[in-house]
Amino acid sequence: MASVHGAAVKFGQGRSAVEVNIASATRLFQVIRDRFARKEGFALATLNLDHLTKLPVDQAFADAYRAHDLVVADGRPVVWLSRLARRPVALMPGSDLVIPLCNTAAEMDVPVALIGSTQDALEGAQAALQQSVPGLVVSYIHAPAFGFDPVSDAAGAICDALDASGARLCFIALGAPKQEIFAAFARGRCPQVGFASVGAGLDFLSGHQVRAPRIMRAVSLEWFWRALQSPRRMVPRYARCFAILPRLTVQALRQR
Repeated sequence: MASVHGAAVKFGQGRSAVEVNIASATRLFQVIRDRFARKEGFALATLNLDHLTKLPVDQAFADAYRAHDLVVADGRPVVWLSRLARRPVALMPGSDLVIPLCNTAAEMDVPVALIGSTQDALEGAQAALQQSVPGLVVSYIHAPAFGFDPVSDAAGAICDALDASGARLCFIALGAPKQEIFAAFARGRCPQVGFASVGAGLDFLSGHQVRAPRIMRAVSLEWFWRALQSPRRMVPRYARCFAILPRLTVQALRQR
């Protein structure tokens, strides 16, 4: 993964280290427009603290991350750490990028694909996107079977279907690390397709998950909202996230 815009901010160490290499939304969309114009694919990851807890203990995840062309900051702690390192990057949650990316795709006549959790969620997201983005073409949607292996023959079949559909931007909403591993796998098989891993972004659009109110997002409390919605799953996750903050703070200070 090469730096795309100036000095990147690095997180982690050794083989699990990753860099946020796109510092602003302006730069991100410049790069993506250029890729679309040249019919060149990409893989876009949105780094958050949950990913940073998984990367040191999941080598397949770390290898997939390093295969991504573009990495942005998804989560205020990542942004705060970048400022501490004096290499500031903007907050760009994957969920907030879906509609702007679709606007860009529609303007440049780029068909899109949706890969996610359930057929109902994908159909709902497709309807919401086509209502919000005039002229958007959704040429392929697919919900992999339960237990989907992102580097299997089934993953290869999805790549074949993507190529046949003409899609050149594919949103993947399968959760980490599965979505990033699939993006890295598919990036090599569909060289003209851009892959964007967006977590719950399509479920939010379809209404299958409810996002935190805007005011809670504005005051950095989206994590608290999600913990209230699903405490058994999210409270342990956030505990692991908080536990790595001291180490990441020391690493950020060393990058000054």
